[in-house]
Amino acid sequence: MNKLILIVFFAVKPILSFAQKNIDSLKQLKQNANLAYPQLYKENSELSYTSPFGEIGAPTKYVVNGKLTTSYMVLASKALPIAFSVNPEFTVRVRNEKSAGVRTPSFKLGGTLYFRFSKNIEHYSYAELSFTHHSNGQDGSAILADGAINTLNGNFSTNYLTTNYRFGHYTDKLLNGDYYGLHHKIGLQWHKWFAYEPALAGDFGFTRINYDISFRVYQNPENDIEKEKWRINGSISYAINSLTNYQFFASEKRLNAELSVNYSFPFMQNVFLMATFGYYGEDPYNIYFNDKYAYARFGISSTFSRWKLKKT
Repeated sequence: MNKLILIVFFAVKPILSFAQKNIDSLKQLKQNANLAYPQLYKENSELSYTSPFGEIGAPTKYVVNGKLTTSYMVLASKALPIAFSVNPEFTVRVRNEKSAGVRTPSFKLGGTLYFRFSKNIEHYSYAELSFTHHSNGQDGSAILADGAINTLNGNFSTNYLTTNYRFGHYTDKLLNGDYYGLHHKIGLQWHKWFAYEPALAGDFGFTRINYDISFRVYQNPENDIEKEKWRINGSISYAINSLTNYQFFASEKRLNAELSVNYSFPFMQNVFLMATFGYYGEDPYNIYFNDKYAYARFGISSTFSRWKLKKT
C-alpha cells in the first residue's frame, strides 16, 4: 500500500508542478500586461503643441497657439485589467492685436476608464469610456442682440461621453533596423445627455463618429538610444446629428479632418518638430464653433513617447 502511495505521489507530482507553473506563468503574463498597458494608454494620448501663428488660414489671426494635455494614471494596478486616468486639457489662442488677448481659453477636464482585451502588448486592443467637461470660462450671453454668436466673451459649455475602441501592433524591423507601430482608434462622441449652452442647439455636432490612425517609427534599439522619431497622425470626425440648414452629407459643416507629421531630431527627447494640415467644418475652440476653414499649423509637439537608453 505504501509503495502504491509513493508511485502515485511521484506520478502526480510532475503533473501538479507543471500545472502550477502554467498557472503562475499565466498569472505573471496577466500581471505584466496589466503593468504594460498603462504606458500604452499614455503613449496613445493626444499631442500637446506650441505653434507660432497658430491655425494659419483661420478667420482670426494669431500670434501663437498652444495646447497642453496629460494623463494622470490614478488607477494602474498589476492585479487588474482596468485602469483609470484624469485628463486635463488647456488650449489657448493668442490673438494678433494690440493687447495680444486670449479672449476665450478652452478648458477640458475629464476622466477615462480603460479595459484591455488582449494580453499581447505587441498586438494590443482595448476600450475607453470617457466623460469630459468643456468650457471657456466666460459668462457673457452666447448670442448677441442681432442673433450672431458672441465670440468676444460668450459663454460656452458642454459635457459629453466618448467611447473608443483602440487596436494596433508593432512590427518587426524595417530598413536600417528601425521598427514601427500602426495604431487605430474608432469612437463615438455624444453630448445631449448632459447640460450644455442652449445656443449650441441646431448648430453644433452633438454626436460625432471619430476615426484616428497613427503611424510611428521607432529608432533601432541596437543604437545607444531607443526612441520614437516619427509620428504621422490622421483623424476624421463627422457630425451625424441633425443640424439647422445642413443636410446629412453637408461635409463643409459636419467634417473635421487633420493630418499631422511629427519628427524628432536625434538631439530631441519626447519632442517633435510638427507640421499639421486640416479642415474644420466646426472649429473645436469652444465658442468659435461656427467657423469653417482649412488651416496649417507649425511648431513643436510632445506626448508620452518611447524613449530609453540601451541596456548594457
